[in-house]
This record gives sequence, C-alpha cells and structure tokens, in this order.
Amino acid sequence: MVKRQVPKPTELFELMQFKRPDFNGKRRRLEGALTINDLRTIAKRRTPKAAFDYTDGAAEGELSLARARQAFQDVEFHPGILRPAPTVDTSVEILGGPSALPFGIAPTGFTRLMQTEGEVAGAGAAAAAGIPFTLSTLGTTSIEDVRATNPAGRNWFQLYVMRDREISYELTRRAAAAGFDTLHFTVDTPVAGARLRDKRNGFSIPPQLSIGTVINALPRPWWWVDFLTTPKLEFASLSATGGTVGEMLDAAMDPTISYDDLAIIRELWPGKIVIKGVQNIEDSLRLRDAGVDGIVLSNHGGRQLDRAPIPFHLLPKVRKAVGDDFTVLIDTGIMNGADIVASIALGADFTLIGRAYLYGLMAGGRAGVDRTIAILRSEIERTMRLLGVTSLAELEPHHVTQLQRLAPVEVTE
Repeated sequence: MVKRQVPKPTELFELMQFKRPDFNGKRRRLEGALTINDLRTIAKRRTPKAAFDYTDGAAEGELSLARARQAFQDVEFHPGILRPAPTVDTSVEILGGPSALPFGIAPTGFTRLMQTEGEVAGAGAAAAAGIPFTLSTLGTTSIEDVRATNPAGRNWFQLYVMRDREISYELTRRAAAAGFDTLHFTVDTPVAGARLRDKRNGFSIPPQLSIGTVINALPRPWWWVDFLTTPKLEFASLSATGGTVGEMLDAAMDPTISYDDLAIIRELWPGKIVIKGVQNIEDSLRLRDAGVDGIVLSNHGGRQLDRAPIPFHLLPKVRKAVGDDFTVLIDTGIMNGADIVASIALGADFTLIGRAYLYGLMAGGRAGVDRTIAILRSEIERTMRLLGVTSLAELEPHHVTQLQRLAPVEVTE
C-alpha cells in the first residue's frame, strides 16, 4: 500500500511550472500551430471565404486533390534499427544550385488577396530558409520586387504561354534580366479548369462583392484594413486583367501551345528550364530526350483536370523510365514533411509546396510562412531520424510502401 503524505509546497512548485503568458496574438497562435492543418484552421478563421476557398479548393468535384492527399496518407515507412542519426543533413543540390531543404515554394496566383504581404512574404521566408521561391505569371508582386526581396537567394519563374506570345516572351526576358535561375514552363493549362468554389463565390480581380461576401468578411476587420490600406491589387506581370480566374485564363491562355513554343522559350531563356504539369511516362521520356533540364510531375494541385493522375503514384514509374540522371520534381497534396521524405525516397529530386505555404501566409503573413517552413523542416528531420538515415541521399525506395486504394480495372478482351 502506498504511504500518503501532505504535499510539500516546495515540491508542488517543482511539479507545477506555469507558462508565462504571451500577449502577442499572432505569435501565440502561430506557435500553437503544430501542423500544416493547424495553420489551415487558423487561415480559414482569419480569411474571407472567397479568398480562402481560392486557395483551399480545386476543380469540379475536387477528386484529384483528395486522392493526392490520400496517397500520401497511404504510405507505410520501413525504418532501420540500430542506425544512429543524431544529426541529419536536409540539404540538396537542385537545378544547378543549393537548397537547404528538399522543397521550395511553388508558384501561386492572386497571392496578395490571400494576405497583403503576398509574394514578398514568401520570397523573404524562402531567402531566410535557404530554399527557392517561384513567382507565378499570375503573381501579384513584380519580378523585380521579388528579386529585391530575395537578392542573394534562388528565384524561379513560372511561365504561361499566352495567346499574345510577345507577353510571354517579354516576361521571360524580364525574369532572366532579374537573375532568376530556373523557368517553370507550364503545360497543363491550355484552358482553365472548372473551379466551382470560385464561381460560386464570385472570386475575381477586382473582387466582385455581394451581400454574402460582405457579411462573411465583416467579422474579419484585419483583412479589410490590410486590403484597403495597401497598394491596389493587380497582376504585377500583366497589364490588362479583370474577371474570374477561369475567365482570365481562358482569355489569356492558348490551347494550341506546342513543342514549337517550348523551342522558342528555350532560345530566350539562359538558365535551367523544367516542364511543369507532366502527367504520364510517355511525355516524361519525350521531354528528357528533348533535352530539358527536368520535369515537375503535377496535376496543378487538382485545379485543372479533375480525376487526373496522382503525381505521387506516378513518381516511381517515371523515375524508373527516365533513369537516375534526369531531374524530377513533384507537387500536389503535400501537407507534411513525411510526404516530402516519402517523395524523395521514391525518386523525386525535389518537391514544391503551394497550399501549405498559403495557409501559413493567411494565418500570419511572413511569420506564418516562416512557421510553415519550420513545421515542415521539423517533420522532415524527425522522419529521417526515425527511419535511421542521416542524409537525403540515403533514402531509398525500400524505405516506403505505397498502400493502394485505387487500382486500375483489368480490361479483358
């Protein structure tokens, strides 16, 4: 039987350590976010529905996005035991330069409508973390201002081919002149996907306000203060804009984009060029043989063709087909550092985060993006240690099993 005693005050004080209160609301809520999903919850609470849904949503029934996230959840890791990993090296060489982590920030449009710091927050956080930042053709901060924010870091530019080809050519020249080192030539947007949340919300530039939009935004006065007291929201790289995302994409993009366009852009671009939006083995092989510097396996975050292939499922087959010497990046569905580790193990050279970055931006501006990167870094390092590897180069396919929910139906003749 346990002998009982009256608690001694000194022992109570040793057991009960009260946390000092933090009166900085932003710092308190960001420090309380332990996962990207936590940041998403904060972002949803602080951002008007139309802006949040633009980030959070996807095309049509949003099946591609849901399947991509499910694919990462359906991963089984195989750790090695008695393999000490007291420290881990998360750095990687990608497309001719270094990155301190195996991920960079993906291109996103309308970014300053999510939170007014926009691409400046993303580029600044990327510079501090030593990772690449990618500016979208539909970005809301200019090529030159991103360069000024991240003068010594790695800036990448994502290019759409417009109906007016000279617009695309001029953007290519500007990005090269500003010292951007890699071009993401995007091929999965000949026309806009049906982003139904945006249509229902009237999401556009300039914003189309309805009674419902105003009522939803009223409990978020901080967003309105930011929106109304900062420079006018517009696409920094395009002069004439207006309408919903789909309307602007359909008006600007050209469904006749071809390898001839790629050849012209390659002549204009002095740096590395990767093709973003690759979704099958055949195109991967053709692009490798065409001499591009790499590909991004991506279905545009599920925002274009719904029911498109899952990049993470496609990854091992593409890696086997193209060989070890060809650069393969992957995006879509990444919400955890373990997703990134699994991708590297199965053959990706690098990964890109889009929504995860924007959730942090909406949750707390630049500090929120810093928090996104910190969360993912911690998850990557912890997963590597638990697997018993000390560097990304040690990750191999045997560390990961992709558990399968969606299997092709066998066709019998």
